[in-house]
Amino acid sequence: MTLVSVAVVQAGSVLFDTAATLAKAEHYVREAASQGAELIVLPEAFVGGYPKGLDFGITVGSRSDEGRELFRRYFEAAVEVPGPESDRLAGLAAELGTHLVVGAIERDGSTLYCTVLFFTPAEGLVATHRKLMPTAAERYLWGQGDGSTMPAVATAVGVLGAAICWENYMPLFRQAMYAKGVQIWCAPTVDDREQWQASMAHIALEGRCFVLSANQFLTRADLPADVHPVQGEDPQTVLINGGSTIVSPLGEVLAGPLRGAEGVLVAEVDLDELTRARFDLDTVGHYARPDVFALTVDETPRAAVQADSTLTTVGGLTRS
Repeated sequence: MTLVSVAVVQAGSVLFDTAATLAKAEHYVREAASQGAELIVLPEAFVGGYPKGLDFGITVGSRSDEGRELFRRYFEAAVEVPGPESDRLAGLAAELGTHLVVGAIERDGSTLYCTVLFFTPAEGLVATHRKLMPTAAERYLWGQGDGSTMPAVATAVGVLGAAICWENYMPLFRQAMYAKGVQIWCAPTVDDREQWQASMAHIALEGRCFVLSANQFLTRADLPADVHPVQGEDPQTVLINGGSTIVSPLGEVLAGPLRGAEGVLVAEVDLDELTRARFDLDTVGHYARPDVFALTVDETPRAAVQADSTLTTVGGLTRS
């Protein structure tokens, strides 16, 4: 047997207070590590925050001054990668000897991205994944990732990959990640619906991988008093109700779903179970039909402006 202890953290960010959120992350990571966890997954947008219930003053065709100021505060709470915040998480991973997969709001230039950060104890920050398709009103806030940040990270605890929230509903994305050999599928999310549980079991079965879904538990009290979520002003109002879970490659729920509170779920997984599960289903191998279906994945970085060193300027004219 090849046993690995894995954990998911269910907790809410302290919106607009990155220092307090990092302190909270450290608290729960230490709690999970104290239970023997070698891999710990934190929710979507945990560092930087998921502003559930805020509209940022947007209606179709217009933006308000108040909404622009709210976005400024959100922008300031985001983190540059690499940067001091990722350095702190890397140091925590090294100190505790554990691998971390952390949801964050990444600030790059004047654009925000919903990102997953991968840390190993020995190397620190080793990879990132930017969410390919922000969902609905998230597109007001976040840019789109490209195919250059779709890593399968080979680590001492298995090959890690991540799909953020509704990326898990993108079948071609899933197939691309299965082809990379993902063994532990990390699903940071804020989707607390009951239907999410069926999706996590489906991905575990389809990809024959372990699925670790970490969700936030967020209440009105976690938001500043001067913002006004549509759900109401009662501090106890639940904005995101968790549902974190751990699922085996044959769809067995190993831990969770956890609801109604913050906390940590820990499970021991046997990586040898992957081979046993793929005996009768390998969607990128013996159960594929490449003669009928083909998938092309473009992993080219797609910067908005790219310098071309093959071009020169002669007499005011640009020539190759």
